Amino acid sequence: MKMHKRANQILEFLTEEKKMEVSQLAQKLGVSQVTVRKDLDELESQGIIVREHGFACLRSTDNLLGRIAYHYEAKQKIARRAAKLIADGDTLMIESGSCCALLAEELTVSKKDLTIITNSAFIADYIRGKSNFQIILLGGIYQQDSQVLVGPMIRQCVENFYVTHFFIGTDGYSRRTGFTNRDQMRAQAVRDMARQAEHIVFLTESGKFARHGVVPLNLKDYPRTVITDDRIPKETADELSQCQIELITI
Repeated sequence: MKMHKRANQILEFLTEEKKMEVSQLAQKLGVSQVTVRKDLDELESQGIIVREHGFACLRSTDNLLGRIAYHYEAKQKIARRAAKLIADGDTLMIESGSCCALLAEELTVSKKDLTIITNSAFIADYIRGKSNFQIILLGGIYQQDSQVLVGPMIRQCVENFYVTHFFIGTDGYSRRTGFTNRDQMRAQAVRDMARQAEHIVFLTESGKFARHGVVPLNLKDYPRTVITDDRIPKETADELSQCQIELITI
C-alpha cells in the first residue's frame, strides 16, 4: 500500500490534528482544494479516513490500513531487516501492528514453509493466499477496531507453542517503564505470548520513542532487540544499550 508523498503528508497532519478542514489541508500542502479532495477521495475509498462536512479525520487510531500507509517506506525497510532473522521452515510469533503486518507480507515474498502464530486477524487476512504458510490464529475476544484477539484464552492457546522469535510493535517508550501499549488487554496478550518465546523483537519507527502509552509491557526480563530507523535519538540509543537491548537501525 505505497502512497504518494502528498497523501502521506495528509495522514501526518490528521494524525497530529485528529481533524482538519479541506481548506486547511490545501493551505498546508500548497495545492488547490480540488486536488486535496481527490487525495481524500482515494484515502476514503481505502477505508483510511472519514469525510465529514468540509472536514477529514482518521477512521481510527487502530486502523491498520492507515497505519501501514503512514511512513510506508520506513516501515517496509524495518520489515525487510526483520525478515533476515527468519530462515525457511521456521515457526515464529507476530503480534499486531503496522510494521508487523509488513513483516508478515515480506516473509511471504522472501521465505518458504513458515508457520506464523499470531493474535492478529488482520495479519492473517492480510497475507491470505500469498504463500503456503501455515497460519495459527490464537483464540480470544475480538477487538473490532484493531482486529486483534485478546483475553485469557490467548494464554491458554499460546501455551501449546514455544518459538525463537516473537515480533511485536509498540505504542511508545518511557525511560522509567520501558516499552508501552495504550490498551490493557492487548498489553496482557503481548505478555502472555512473550512467555512462549526465546527472544522479543520490537519493530517500530523512531518517532515512537518520543511518546509513551499508559500501559507498561513489563518485558524487561526477556532478551530484546529493537529494529528501527536511523533517526532514533542518541540518548535513547544509549539508554537501550544500558538496558542490554540490542539496537539495529536501518
